[in-house]
Amino acid sequence: MPGIDECLLEAMTLPGARGAALVDWTSGLALGAVGESPVGDHGRSAAEAAELARTAAEYECFAAQDAPAEDVIVGSGNGYHVLRFVVTNFESSLFLHLWLDRDTGNLALARLRLRDLAERLVL
Repeated sequence: MPGIDECLLEAMTLPGARGAALVDWTSGLALGAVGESPVGDHGRSAAEAAELARTAAEYECFAAQDAPAEDVIVGSGNGYHVLRFVVTNFESSLFLHLWLDRDTGNLALARLRLRDLAERLVL
């Protein structure tokens, strides 16, 4: 079972991975980050991604009580941002943020692997 650092390093082995972080969407803080940041600063990227994750997690149309949001995907000119919520035994507000290169990334594979990583992550 991987810890935070191992989880992020494993995420970076995905084709086209440019950067990865584990973020608390309540505070906007990155608990760990590797690779590049889309804006050159992992702290700022975490805070901005947290706003998006918070919206998906809190608004009922995106996350009903019986079926919470699993992931959020945003396409940009140079890549994809995949946010995968981490489910824990305690009330968690964590998500994995993977930034993929648009040309070399595999979005379907990234979603599957992030789901696996989120399930195996030890906090």
